[in-house]
Amino acid sequence: MKNVAGLSGRQPTTVPVAGQPVSATDLSTRDRVTRLLLERGATTAAQLGDALGLSPAAIRRHLDAMLVDGDVAAREQVVRGSRGRGRPAKVFELTDAGRGRCGTHHYDNMATAALRWIARNGGSDAVEAFATEQVAALEARCRAAMEDAGDNPLARAEALAGALTVEGYAANASTIASGGQLCQHHCPVAHVAAEFPQLCEAETAVISRLVGTHVQRLATIAHGDGVCTTHIPGQPGRAQSGKTVTTVRTDR
Repeated sequence: MKNVAGLSGRQPTTVPVAGQPVSATDLSTRDRVTRLLLERGATTAAQLGDALGLSPAAIRRHLDAMLVDGDVAAREQVVRGSRGRGRPAKVFELTDAGRGRCGTHHYDNMATAALRWIARNGGSDAVEAFATEQVAALEARCRAAMEDAGDNPLARAEALAGALTVEGYAANASTIASGGQLCQHHCPVAHVAAEFPQLCEAETAVISRLVGTHVQRLATIAHGDGVCTTHIPGQPGRAQSGKTVTTVRTDR
């Protein structure tokens, strides 16, 4: 799996002090925190500190400042199965404002207005056709990048994650008990897709064709999840030429 390049190794950091201007060093560190959260999604302070080479006190002070600015949000870590005593660790994830600082939502209003116009004048079929055409170029670039990935769907999912990361989706793939999982920690059209799910459906169809099997969308950033998550079955059948399954929500 891919990690953010150049984030390992301890580096000296100036700890931000309330009421004083933020130094260039602090801003650089917060940019690195933002990039890491963008790629990994919800992450604990300890994991962030280890990846960035920062002490627990330093990373927590940076996170506290980002919480005040509204760039990150904190929640208790979800622990599946039995866990030890004590409260679960907190995880931190980017807010919409934090993602916006990464240039994620430029022109959202114009894009949404354009799709509303298409829907009014051409109906939902026209919106679907538009979405399919929009992802065609992405599919072609990813397919070219996956040329040497072979036929195994899980290996292809890992290659696809790398191709999507280059495209700005901060993706990674992993093997799980039921097969594989492709996660996209960034969605360039999340705000638009919240109103027009055809964009998510077209992207899911692309993932299915590229990995070569039926896939199942479990969560999307557009619907309020922290990560776009796609399940890849362990015993795949070949993908059909048409649709993939509809999104299945597991958090409601």
